[in-house]
Amino acid sequence: MWINELRIDYHLKDKFDFGLIFPVIILFIFGLTAIYSSTFSNAIAQGNFQKQLIWGIVAVIVFFITYSIPTNTFKQITIPSYFITIFLLIVVLLIGQRISGAKSWLAIGSFGFQPSEFAKLATILMLSKYLSRQNANIDSFKDLSFTLAIGFFPVILILFEPDMGTAFVFIAMILTLIFWKGISVFAMFVVLSPGFVAVSSLFGSYYFFGALLFVIAMLFVFRKDFFFSGSIFAFNLASGFFADYVFKALSTHQQKRIQAFIDPMSDPLGSGYNTIQAKVAIGSGGLFGKGFLEGNQTQLQFIPEQWTDFIYCVIGEEFGFVGAIITIGLFTFLFLRILKIASGSKDEFLSLLSIGILSVYFAHFIINIGMVVGIMPVIGLPLPFISYGGSSLVVNMIMLGILANIYRTRKNYA
Repeated sequence: MWINELRIDYHLKDKFDFGLIFPVIILFIFGLTAIYSSTFSNAIAQGNFQKQLIWGIVAVIVFFITYSIPTNTFKQITIPSYFITIFLLIVVLLIGQRISGAKSWLAIGSFGFQPSEFAKLATILMLSKYLSRQNANIDSFKDLSFTLAIGFFPVILILFEPDMGTAFVFIAMILTLIFWKGISVFAMFVVLSPGFVAVSSLFGSYYFFGALLFVIAMLFVFRKDFFFSGSIFAFNLASGFFADYVFKALSTHQQKRIQAFIDPMSDPLGSGYNTIQAKVAIGSGGLFGKGFLEGNQTQLQFIPEQWTDFIYCVIGEEFGFVGAIITIGLFTFLFLRILKIASGSKDEFLSLLSIGILSVYFAHFIINIGMVVGIMPVIGLPLPFISYGGSSLVVNMIMLGILANIYRTRKNYA
């Protein structure tokens, strides 16, 4: 009897990665608790807890469907899913709903969703398929150009919404995938340096010129021919001026968010308000927190719509440093499990797909918590599995289902 039970237990563990699922379950429970607390004193938003619970049930069903389908299905749906999401990103620019300054929602009756959420997964699939084809060479100009074109086409559409947060996630995903593919150090420098110079230029002329000097120094280190090095430097120089143009083209509230990131006290009652209040909320939680439903910042609604992008404040205030660290620990454990799946996969497409999903989770995690504690700009990104939001939760669970599916069939590709 006990031998049969042991066999069943071994078979279950062999097909189902509990180390992947367990942290997500705890994070979702944390999220429901924080959503309930942050909406408890808000008559308008009190229904969000029930809505998230319903979305959670839908997400679990979607997870098991994704977990159960044949693994090669992911490669088969790559091209149609990519072009469908591109089409939806164009549609949302034409008839989408504008919420919080971004035209990023499509409404079908009372149901609404963000095409950009599904575009993340579709782009990962497309890039993974392109990079895993036979004789692919990420260091070649052709393959690198096509890779960047596939990745940045949806980014351009998303910037038109405009949704800077999601665009940053796409950029992180693209860079992670080409790194995992094995791009050379020099090629990665060529890809990264324009962005580095562009961001530096936002902080002022001294930072801009400092970044250019760094680029010149690195070009001397790599010792490429003069014409090629000059072209790279000219491109970096242009990116700095282009960043200034893009900044001026942004909406006023997005400009203020970037300025508030550089100096939150420049507008303490406006664009810097959320960052300042978030720091107060987390700092006031102390070691063990003020207790469930006892957080002043949370219950008095000092931070607007705290159940979405700033939900980590609720955890920090009501459950303290311990709750905040447990949350980070659960995410860290999840990331390590995904990294193990990616590095252990013998199929390059599945390995790239896994690392692409990891990059999306990690980008959301680092940007969300970073903006809450004031080390990242406030660009509106939810915390995976915790923040309120149906589209985000469903897509995150689809991606988790893909990872669980890859784990289940890992021996098929040995």
